[in-house]
Amino acid sequence: MKSDIHPDYHVIKVMMTDGTTYDTRSTWGNPGDTLNLDIDPSTHPAWTGGQQQLLDRGGRVSRFQKKFAGFGFKA
Repeated sequence: MKSDIHPDYHVIKVMMTDGTTYDTRSTWGNPGDTLNLDIDPSTHPAWTGGQQQLLDRGGRVSRFQKKFAGFGFKA
C-alpha cells in the first residue's frame, strides 16, 4: 500500500444540539476540534416523528414549497 495517500484520522469531539458531547474518530478538522451539529437524532423530524420543524435557512424550504405547491394529485 502506498504511504502518505490517506487523510489524517484523529479524535474529535462532537457536540449535539442539547449540549451533550462524545468523542469519535474522523478526518474532519484537526485533532481535538469540536464539531457542533445543527441537526441530530434528537431534533431531526425523521427520528422524532415530525413534531419539530427544520429551520428555514435562507428561504430554501419556503422556495421549495412555493415551487412545488401545485405538484401532485388533486383530491
